[in-house]
Amino acid sequence: MLPYYLGCPSWNEPAWRGGFYPVDVRPAETLEHYVRVFNCVEGNTTFYARPSPATVQRWAQTMPAGFRFCAKLPRDISHGGDLRDQLEASQAFLDLLAPLGERLAPLWLQLPASFGPPRLAELTAWLEAFSERRIAVEVRHPAFFARGEEERALNRLLHASGVERICLDARALFACRASDPAVLHAQAKKPRVPVRPAAFTSSPQVRFIGGPDLDANAAYLAPWLDKVAAWIEAGRTPYVFLHTPDNHLAAEQALRFHALLRERLPGLPALETLRPASEQLGLL
Repeated sequence: MLPYYLGCPSWNEPAWRGGFYPVDVRPAETLEHYVRVFNCVEGNTTFYARPSPATVQRWAQTMPAGFRFCAKLPRDISHGGDLRDQLEASQAFLDLLAPLGERLAPLWLQLPASFGPPRLAELTAWLEAFSERRIAVEVRHPAFFARGEEERALNRLLHASGVERICLDARALFACRASDPAVLHAQAKKPRVPVRPAAFTSSPQVRFIGGPDLDANAAYLAPWLDKVAAWIEAGRTPYVFLHTPDNHLAAEQALRFHALLRERLPGLPALETLRPASEQLGLL
């Protein structure tokens, strides 16, 4: 059992075939392989589309009891107007994912850049409605990064509610000067906001958005290695998610992070290594 959670934005990544996954892995088998190595995943897919009940049942049958699926509220909820009008839709989404049980934790509410301080009353009401849930919130409005009273008000609300503020770090991505379409697309979509390494609960949440050069990402990852190690030593259970522009290298970036963290925390277990099917046959 790892003392922290480590994962990627998703598990069904075709580019991982022949590298992280066996070359002949089928899409329906990727989750089975993923959970052998990582113990959590961002629920990015649920932001764009709700899964079918049958799909959720398959996830529940495949994910181990200790696995964590950090599902994002669908964007028609988080980006669809007043949060107080979204309580019924939010509950319906939770009911859909109910077969996951305790594996659905924490629930992620990713708010748009237009969600600013005047709307904190909406957030307060929404958090109160789901106070029994473990929740993490990501904000993007500039006022929540200005170190003024508006940011302090947000932090007080989250802290008092037992809700985590997601730490988004995209510095490595925006340091890229590449003309790669994947990099340009990621830079256009991801918010360029200051880093806020918050720990309001026992489970801090980190989203690291790196560039396509894993060696270049190392300088930006180094402070997180120290921070995550310190959180673990303090008895917290951080969640760390690694991205790259098109996520073709996200799994490799996560594996590198864990290897470096083991240098800071001797005794930290190694992750399982998946060998391509051809290599496995060769060992028989």
